[in-house]
Formats: sequence, C-alpha cells, structure tokens
Amino acid sequence: MRQIPPGTKGTFTLRVEPAHLANQFKDAMLPQVLATPVMILMMENAALNAIRPYLEAGESAVGTAIDVKHLAATPVGHQVRAEAEVIKVEGKRIEFKVSARDELEEIGNGTHRRMVIDLGSFNERLAAKGKRSYRTVDAAEVVIDAVERAEMDPQQAALDELLK
Repeated sequence: MRQIPPGTKGTFTLRVEPAHLANQFKDAMLPQVLATPVMILMMENAALNAIRPYLEAGESAVGTAIDVKHLAATPVGHQVRAEAEVIKVEGKRIEFKVSARDELEEIGNGTHRRMVIDLGSFNERLAAKGKRSYRTVDAAEVVIDAVERAEMDPQQAALDELLK
C-alpha cells in the first residue's frame, strides 16, 4: 500500500430503484424509501473508491466499522451521491468521514473504518475457516475458546483472527 494522505476523497453515485427500497430490501411493511443498508453500502463503496489508487496489486480493503445516522428519506428515482474522506491512517487501518446526499438534502453521515489486506493470505485464512466451521469440537475446546475471547474485546479478537 502506498501512503494515503488524509483528505483523500472518493464518491459513489446511485439512482434509487425499487430494489433499493426498504420495503423491498427488508420488509414489505416499511415505507418506499432508500433502505439504510443500501446507503451504508454506498458509503463503503465511496471509501473504497477513495483509496483504490493507493492499493498495490493483490491488496484490497475490508470494512471493519461503520457508525452512521440516516437523516432523511429518499424515494425511488432520486440520485444519491455518497462521499468519503480519509481522516486518519494508522498503518493499514484507515478512518473515513462519510456522508450521502440526494438532490435536495444530506440524507446520512458518520464515520467508517477499513483495513488494507493481502488478498492471497486473506483468502487462505477464509478457506481454512470454511473447513473449520464443519468440523466437530468437544466441550473443553469451546470453553477454552470462550475464556480466551472473554479476556479481549470480542470484535477485535474476531477481526485479528480474520486478518492475521
């Protein structure tokens, strides 16, 4: 990964279609407005677009945290533009300020974090995890894992395991 300067920006634009609506994407009882998970997807894509030019061949960046507010509803047919700006870089960890707007107003904002990964080693660990998920474990192994994980932040433990 080449050095990513704070202030680096990326965007992602989407015209809202019926498949993006909360009542289609999640539950029919919801109103016909852009679903929050779709807005978040757009923000994540904007963040990835911001850093894409700085990634080396064989690298990618996975999302590790998102904290956003969905501020306003957007109906079908409107265009939404998500923006992401790099605000902090610590090694392979990158933090972004994210926002989304339709033609009339800001519809969401917050922060997002990504981590740069080596795709080869990531895919190897993922394949190994897939094999482990189908094997049987005994009760002692489960207890030991639970005790070890209780001693550390569970989200960080899971992220560290996946990214090592």
